[in-house]
Amino acid sequence: MQYVPSGVFFARVRHKGKLFRQSLETDVFTTAKLRLPDKLKELRKPKAEVGTFMDGRLKYEAETKNDYTLAPLSKTYRLRCVECLLKTWPGVDKLKVDSIEEADCQEWAARYAAHYSPTVFNNTVNTLRRILALAGLGHDANPATKLERLGMRARKLELPTSDQFERLMVLIETSGAAQARDCADLVRFLAFTGCRISEAKQATWADVSWELNELTIHCVKRRLTSSAALTRVLPLIPALKQLLERLRAEREPQPGDHICAVFEAQGSLTRACRLVGCQRLTHHSLRHLFTTRCVEAGIDFATVGRWLGHTDGGMLVSRTYGHLRREHSQAQAAKVTFGTTQPPANVPPVPADAVPNG
Repeated sequence: MQYVPSGVFFARVRHKGKLFRQSLETDVFTTAKLRLPDKLKELRKPKAEVGTFMDGRLKYEAETKNDYTLAPLSKTYRLRCVECLLKTWPGVDKLKVDSIEEADCQEWAARYAAHYSPTVFNNTVNTLRRILALAGLGHDANPATKLERLGMRARKLELPTSDQFERLMVLIETSGAAQARDCADLVRFLAFTGCRISEAKQATWADVSWELNELTIHCVKRRLTSSAALTRVLPLIPALKQLLERLRAEREPQPGDHICAVFEAQGSLTRACRLVGCQRLTHHSLRHLFTTRCVEAGIDFATVGRWLGHTDGGMLVSRTYGHLRREHSQAQAAKVTFGTTQPPANVPPVPADAVPNG
């Protein structure tokens, strides 16, 4: 059939007593004839059975747990996105997925975006799409595919100065908590190594090589399908070496003992930041602090990247911290002088008769 005002051809078929009509998306008769058989098959094809949201969720959780290519932390993160989804969308588990409309997804997304970061929002949207697909919805019928991802804007790094960091350590150590000093040592270890908190949990005294002046760090963000090394080596920078020597003298540890006595210091760190008046720091912020100090010291991006466990040759460090190197470069450039510039005050002028003619 052809719709006269637009000229577009339609397929019309009666199936199980119902009349269906769908566009063939062309106004050319020969093209419409070629498309008609496929459209008829599509219209007569039995509708796929769909389940409840819980059906899709259970499949997603099993799929995640059985994916041997995912690192343990990645699995934990994905399952946490599921928990957040259920928490912010009450009753969704009982819904048939074909009853969930785009408006429902938009309403949930508006609530979710107001309380979670863009990273968490985007990852949870991906989780929602996959759950609905596993429950039986095709791509075109999946309302979550219409949800737009949030933009990822780089946050300005506002890290403490050296003086502020020392004050933070004093405040944490003297907080009066039962493990105040252990918390301070954990903060120092994270700041002096650039470790993630999950990597600090795995560090033992067997990983310290006093002879080679190195610390072996067990990387946690490695897919099993990756050929990258599972460990990285960090030289003992002076501050780290001093910390480890003190801890070794105080504890007399065994090789299998953990270097850090505690694995969480967020409460103490948040309190100290508030008292010092600097921006709130997290465990991961200390990784940024380590990187910043390295770049400011003039260490090349590739080396800093290796210390952090990156496999991109320093590209990520360059993109994130390149502005620090430019500031350092400008400061160094100011020291370059030629004859047209004024000499430093402590350099006596050259006598006129000492300058050769010509």
